[in-house]
Amino acid sequence: MNLLVLCPHYAPDVAPTGEVMTQIVEQLAARGHRLHVVTSLPWYRHHAIDAGWEGRAVRHTDTEWGRITRVHPFPTDKRNIPARGLAFAGFTALSGLAGLLSRSRPDAVLAMSPPLTLGAAGWAAARAHRVPFVFNIQDVFPDVAVELGAISNPKVIAAASWLERETYLRADAVTVLSEDLKANVAAKISGRRGSSGSASKIRVIPNFIDTEWIRPQERENSYRRDHGLEGKTVVMYAGNVGFSQSLDLVLAAATHLTHDPQVVFVINGGGSARPGLEQAAAGLSNVQFVDMAPKDRLPEVAAAADIHVVPLRTGLARSSVPSKLYTILAAGRPVVASVDPGTEVARTVIDAGAGLAVPPDDAEAFTKAIERLIQAPQEAAAMGAAGRRFVEQWASPAAVAEAYELLFDELMGEPRG
Repeated sequence: MNLLVLCPHYAPDVAPTGEVMTQIVEQLAARGHRLHVVTSLPWYRHHAIDAGWEGRAVRHTDTEWGRITRVHPFPTDKRNIPARGLAFAGFTALSGLAGLLSRSRPDAVLAMSPPLTLGAAGWAAARAHRVPFVFNIQDVFPDVAVELGAISNPKVIAAASWLERETYLRADAVTVLSEDLKANVAAKISGRRGSSGSASKIRVIPNFIDTEWIRPQERENSYRRDHGLEGKTVVMYAGNVGFSQSLDLVLAAATHLTHDPQVVFVINGGGSARPGLEQAAAGLSNVQFVDMAPKDRLPEVAAAADIHVVPLRTGLARSSVPSKLYTILAAGRPVVASVDPGTEVARTVIDAGAGLAVPPDDAEAFTKAIERLIQAPQEAAAMGAAGRRFVEQWASPAAVAEAYELLFDELMGEPRG
């Protein structure tokens, strides 16, 4: 079949959602499908267009399996909400136009959110071609932005919520990462006009982890040597340093453990919250900031930690499932997750026996959990091994691609309105 895919990031961009979509596309191509991917020019690492990609608003790359169209994402400061809204609108307009002008008529359209507006572009392309539209939700928006206080204007919230709900209703299928997200989406469209069969249209298709690429390795590796971490007990946060993460908890734990010179807290990555976090950590000698490593070094970054942390602000674990969790488990390292109890992340950590889950934004509980694992290295190692065993049974890239293939086949057999 011919598939049109609209997504915010794609290789060589290094955003986690880009990694996910790149693998899905490659697996679908391996299964014999033709694809047209519409995405942004690479910009995630520095929040600016990568060197070598500047100068043109639209670029096309033809491949063995189809075409990649990259359009300008209009990058701006995440803290400037009006500017970011305009950037999303500009990116969506270019993406939608590229989808409408696709060289070959698609048999189905897949669009990824966030940004939420990309769903409107996907629906418009699907409607124009009279083909099924599948809306993939990575984070539920505007819930995340509202929880963070990034959006507080009632009119803006109402408009975003309307767009969210209407896109769900118009999609032929909505795919989410967990049962939590499924319940979230189902509640928003239940009882609405056009919501008949709403529960059946929401499908759980989890993200995946390549357990052949990310696997347990020696801690004392080149990453540690490069950053002076040899022989240390490393507590690491690796990922986007944004406002969704309670990284102040990491600084609180570091402050409590300044007496132990063997313990180092590493914050690996970049993002809008990093400058303020670096300023707050200025007096802490046991906190080290490291820029995001190239993709091919991810396995050794994951292996370099003795303990990984996943701290999400209150409420966010109900609308987001960070893919970094599965990277940590695949690397065979224990995790301390500071998340809402009963959510997918907390359940996974507990059910897998892969670490400790504590309430969100609770500095004392977070610090005690880290101390426990530092003081009980054998217990920590056993948790890491348990996490690895759990994630080996997780969905592979091929299995996720097959799930989408079956979903497209199912929808293509239904009459289009």
